[in-house]
Amino acid sequence: MKVEILYRPSYSVAKVALDAQEGIVVETGAMVAMSPGLEIETKMRGGFLKSLARSVLGGESFFINTFRSTSTGSEIMLAPTLPGDVFTIELSSETYLVQSGSFLASGEAVTTDTKWGGAKTFFGGEGLIMLRCAGTGTLVLSSYGAIHELELDDGEKFTVDTGHLVAFNDRVGFKIRAIGGLKTTFLGGEGLVVDLTGPGKVLMQTRSVGAFLEWLIPRIPKTQNNQ
Repeated sequence: MKVEILYRPSYSVAKVALDAQEGIVVETGAMVAMSPGLEIETKMRGGFLKSLARSVLGGESFFINTFRSTSTGSEIMLAPTLPGDVFTIELSSETYLVQSGSFLASGEAVTTDTKWGGAKTFFGGEGLIMLRCAGTGTLVLSSYGAIHELELDDGEKFTVDTGHLVAFNDRVGFKIRAIGGLKTTFLGGEGLVVDLTGPGKVLMQTRSVGAFLEWLIPRIPKTQNNQ
């Protein structure tokens, strides 16, 4: 599998070249275009309970599409729903925790499961709901906005708003907490943050979906009831 990222960082597309009989697991709705030499299989990956947990807790689709190449040189193009970046992580018998909604695709040897990292906050609905992606192979993720990478040294600490956290290596320790008090939450627009402790890699996105919706929704014209 070879992945080329086009049009970075605002409207990225992943162009994936597959060898003969090679498969790629793709989030529902992510396929943009593909060559004729691909077969599609839609199923619950990991059985009913794991698929249900991934859908309810992880915010991912209940069903997963597997695209398999029937001939050498097959190609598929993938893109996320929101404008932003697409990037890859090459896993080598390791595990990453991935924020809900950032999973785009992976090699078949990469397993995905749900890891609950903290309760949802009552204010704004931003919690830390993670997918556990483990194994060896290519992991394709997306972000809202550009991606920023941070490598934490052993014992180094860093605090990230949950709405900007995309993924981190499972060697990184994490603790979720509310920032400020009720006054800060209501008036300051802040909610939950996660305190990260190295060593390991952390991936952040430069925009927050929750913050964008808070800006957008009050500006949507309300429909008039003409009864």
